[in-house]
Amino acid sequence: MVLSLVSLCAKEVVSDHSSSPCWLRWVPRELYRPLLEASFASCRPLAVGELVQRWPERTLRVGRRRKQGQTGPNRLCIQALLLAVVRGLSDKRCALHVLDLCGLQGDEGGMGDPMGGWSLTVALCTMVVQARAGAQRERKRFSALERETDVKRERGQRKRGKEKNGDDEASTDNKELGGNDRERMGSCGTLGEEELIKGVRRRMEIERKREIAMTGLGGSSINETEEKDVNSDVLVHVRADLFVNARSWERVRGALSSMGPLKLQCRYLRVEEISVSSIRTLLGMLPRQSLLGIDVRYSSLGVAGLAELLPLLSTFPALNCLRLHYCNLDFRGDQPGQEEALRDLSQGLTQLQELRRLSLTALRLPGQLRVLLSSLPQPLEILELPYLSLSPADLAYLSCSHHASTLQQLDLSENHLDENTLTSIRRLLSQASSSLQHLSLSGCGITDGLLGLLLPTLGGCRALKSLALALNPLSIAGLVDLVRMAVRMPSLRQLLYPNPLEDYQPGLPDLPTSAQLLDWPLDEVTDINITSSQLNRVLIESGRTDLFLTCDLLNYDKDLVD
Repeated sequence: MVLSLVSLCAKEVVSDHSSSPCWLRWVPRELYRPLLEASFASCRPLAVGELVQRWPERTLRVGRRRKQGQTGPNRLCIQALLLAVVRGLSDKRCALHVLDLCGLQGDEGGMGDPMGGWSLTVALCTMVVQARAGAQRERKRFSALERETDVKRERGQRKRGKEKNGDDEASTDNKELGGNDRERMGSCGTLGEEELIKGVRRRMEIERKREIAMTGLGGSSINETEEKDVNSDVLVHVRADLFVNARSWERVRGALSSMGPLKLQCRYLRVEEISVSSIRTLLGMLPRQSLLGIDVRYSSLGVAGLAELLPLLSTFPALNCLRLHYCNLDFRGDQPGQEEALRDLSQGLTQLQELRRLSLTALRLPGQLRVLLSSLPQPLEILELPYLSLSPADLAYLSCSHHASTLQQLDLSENHLDENTLTSIRRLLSQASSSLQHLSLSGCGITDGLLGLLLPTLGGCRALKSLALALNPLSIAGLVDLVRMAVRMPSLRQLLYPNPLEDYQPGLPDLPTSAQLLDWPLDEVTDINITSSQLNRVLIESGRTDLFLTCDLLNYDKDLVD
């Protein structure tokens, strides 16, 4: 990656933190972004903090998509950024109104010490709560000073009123000033004190109501006027992808329910191992307009639990992505209430008007794909169905459904394919030939014979960018045929192929499963580079230099071609 002259100069400027007082006062607003990027790239958290605290623009986006080989900000820089946002709330030089951190999170413990989704969520929630607490302290201090000033003002007015009344009565009849008059004067003084106390109490009551609105204790009793007043106190809107599990649930709930200078908004929500009631509560606290997708993992929803959540999901008008992974949606027709729950599930899916991406992993719903997908009002663009135990009837429906011609990404990994499903798969690929960009058929039990029957249809997918066929029992001859087909696909950029059967140690079954191929050791005598050399020779002979061949399943990333 070649750096521009501005980037090189910015990297040099932020390298010496001791010089920052000199250049911070004179730097133009156009250079804040290059300086911030250089600070992230050079891991300069102090420079990050000083730049963000003075950020001159209304919007700051940090979580943008990174290029291949480019690492994101490390943990220290992100923490410095969040602290600077809080400090910037009281800095008149800061014009920040929207902080966009969507897509910022990395893998926990990854290269460069990135901040993972869970850690970033906890840090964001802590920032929101701290900002609210600071605003409350500042408000209380200001209110105390204001009350003290009002008390002094009213005491001065009362004192001047006493002196004026005393002068008028003295000029009228100085001789008649006796005990009764002194009693009247005392009663007037008492009346003034009562009015003063009432005024102070009235202001204290107003402040108390305002505090109730700010801390969220008012609940539904807060009227619309008060809600508008509370929203007007928001100085910075923070947009992020949130990762919520049992350990972070309470902190996230506290941040979403708080009302203060920072307002947390969620673009993509990922929840793990929390109950249906907690998910329902969480959805009830999220702003309706900002949520684009929800990813539920390792939660025992059941068919009834998902049917209960779908009406809530329909209240988010921009929701276009629903992902369910290992959520215990085990449908058994012999159990009472299952048919009714499945009908409720189908009815709930009809309300997701903008859904374009659906991912269902290991939900054990064989034969029910028609019930699920036919309910969706709009055709899907991304469909992921790994480990779903799809039946021939499911694949037959999918190949004829209204989703087939619009699919851009299809994942059928770990669903067994054979001659009985060949017709449906070929029809499905033909229907999606002009739109399909990413296809995964890993672990589907594809043999050399079945691959030979599929190759003509695969070659007709003219928009295909990535193809994954890992953990399939193919020989070297089958792989060579696969690569020869791949080099004739001009749009294809990545091909994930399986290790050939010849590379495994003896004893492997004739038709091994994907689990056996994954666990069975490779033969140390056989040089695996021989297979790679044979396939690359086909690549070189074709003149293709833009097609990447790999058998590395763990590091394969289809998104790198986009």
